[in-house]
Amino acid sequence: MESAFRGPLPDGLKVIETLRLEPRGAGLIPLHLARLTRSCAALGIAVDPGAVRARIERVRTADVRRARLTVDVAGRVEVETTALDPRPGPWRLGWAGARILAGDPWRRVKTTERGIYDRARAALPAALDELLFLNDRGRVAEGTITNVFVATERGLATPPVSDGALPGVLRRTLLDSGRAHEAELWPADLEGAEIFVGNALRGLIPALLEPRRT
Repeated sequence: MESAFRGPLPDGLKVIETLRLEPRGAGLIPLHLARLTRSCAALGIAVDPGAVRARIERVRTADVRRARLTVDVAGRVEVETTALDPRPGPWRLGWAGARILAGDPWRRVKTTERGIYDRARAALPAALDELLFLNDRGRVAEGTITNVFVATERGLATPPVSDGALPGVLRRTLLDSGRAHEAELWPADLEGAEIFVGNALRGLIPALLEPRRT
C-alpha cells in the first residue's frame, strides 16, 4: 500500500490508541478519536471515526482496565483490554541510550512502528519505571510511554512536537487547559526540577530523575 506519509507502509502496521477504560466508559474519547483520525489520514488509511467510537463504546468492564485500540492498513478495528497494574508515583526515571530523530515523521503518530521504544523498555533496569529520550539535537523529547513535564513559574513545560514528542492525549488536555505550555527542554532543565511524566492511561505522575551518566 502506498501512503503520502512515507511511501510503502511497513508490513503489519497498525495505528494505536491506548485508553483508560472504566465502568462508566472510556475517557477522553474525542481526543483519542481526533488523534487516530489524523494518524490514519497521514498514513493514507481509510477509517470511519463513528464506527471506531461505536466499537469502543460496546466494550464494558466492571473495573479500571487498559484498552488497546488498533486500526490496520485495511481500516479493520480491534479493541483488546487488559488489567491495569497499579503503579503509583513517584516513578523513577533514567535516560535512554538511543536518541530519536526530531524530524522523523513516525514520531508524530502512534503506531506499531515503535521499535526504539520497545527496545528501551525491554532493557529497562528493575530500579526504574521509565526512560527518557533525547533527540538528535540533544534536547529532551519524551519517554518510552509518556510525555515529559517540568514545573516552572509559568506552569508545566513540555517539549514541542518538533523536538520529537508524541502529541499525547494527556499532553493535549494540559495544553488546552493552560496548565502546560511548550518549551524546549535540555537535560540540565530537569536537574533538581519538579518533574512529571504522564499519558492518558495513567494521568500525570510525579517522577524522580536518576543522575545522567556522562
